[in-house]
Amino acid sequence: MNKPCIITLTTDFGLKDPYVGMMKGVILSISPEARIIDISHQVEAGTISHAAGLIQETCIFFPKGTIHIGVIDPGVGSDRRPILVRTKDHFFIGPDNGLFWPIIKSNEHADIIHLNKDEYFLPRVSLTFHGRDIFAPVAAHLSRGINPLKMGTIITDPVQLLLPVLQQHGDILSGQIIRVDNFGNMITNIRRKDLDKHMGADQMAVKVGNLIIENVHETYAETEEGELLALIGSSECLEIAVNLGRACDQLEVAPEELVGMKVEVEKKK
Repeated sequence: MNKPCIITLTTDFGLKDPYVGMMKGVILSISPEARIIDISHQVEAGTISHAAGLIQETCIFFPKGTIHIGVIDPGVGSDRRPILVRTKDHFFIGPDNGLFWPIIKSNEHADIIHLNKDEYFLPRVSLTFHGRDIFAPVAAHLSRGINPLKMGTIITDPVQLLLPVLQQHGDILSGQIIRVDNFGNMITNIRRKDLDKHMGADQMAVKVGNLIIENVHETYAETEEGELLALIGSSECLEIAVNLGRACDQLEVAPEELVGMKVEVEKKK
């Protein structure tokens, strides 16, 4: 593995508390040459599907050999397993709670290792902070060239994550909002390729809640300031946005209820 190695962090810790800093301190104490990159620490607390999507969307932009730590771990201290997933290009370290299921599902020959060799953990392991005491030191040792197969036992039964599935009924393609970004854009699980496959070149109308948006635009600038629009965002997913505004405020729904809301795309007659 080339050094210095990149280690990314995705958590639901926020930045008010010292938890992220503790993990970085553990990593650097074992592997001073490591380069640590923050993906996000603002994942909604305990929302595994949100973090799973962020990790899958982000990892492809990192070089081969990058180690990705994910700590969204409501089952910490229970009998859920700590795991390491090795794909052809990357490593993923975190709880076996479905967090890495999208990665496993899209990498047919991934190795999944139950981390059960405590010599690669901190000497004392808290029942409430495996991010610091297990995942961070394992990543640091891995970055120094330790064979991941020495860190545990291969397993074949990782916890699966129930992912939202698109549905097609006649001229209507149905998906849902999977996250709301910092700009208030509502990001869906409907990808550009889904629209191309099911809608072709036809004109479309997008419906979410009581909002109906005519057609899908390419850029924000194609609409007036304050105007609601739908477009394909940088993640190649359909987004509902407001030009220089917050789309999530357009719906009379509490912010925490937006994720999972149905989104329909219909061919215009």
